Amino acid sequence: MAKIYITEHTEPSLYNGNVKSVVQMPPLATQTLTSSGASQQSAAFNAKTRMIQVHTDGIISLEFGSNPTVTTNSFRLAANTTLYFQVTPADKVAYITNT
Repeated sequence: MAKIYITEHTEPSLYNGNVKSVVQMPPLATQTLTSSGASQQSAAFNAKTRMIQVHTDGIISLEFGSNPTVTTNSFRLAANTTLYFQVTPADKVAYITNT
């Protein structure tokens, strides 16, 4: 099982029209999830959320959407990785433990 830490943010910060590699703090919302061998979904994202940061301490796979289902063939995220994703408000992320 892996822990998944999600922070929800509004639009990325801009500097002279370029996206900065930082996010506004505090986040709009946070979620801490624990993956298993079955597809599970996060809570729906905040109505103002446009970007999320995902950090995992284990190997997982992800799918995004209004009612996503993930398999171990879905997008794979390595252990101890942090990535940012542009998302649609009210959508969810589905997650599952992978190898």
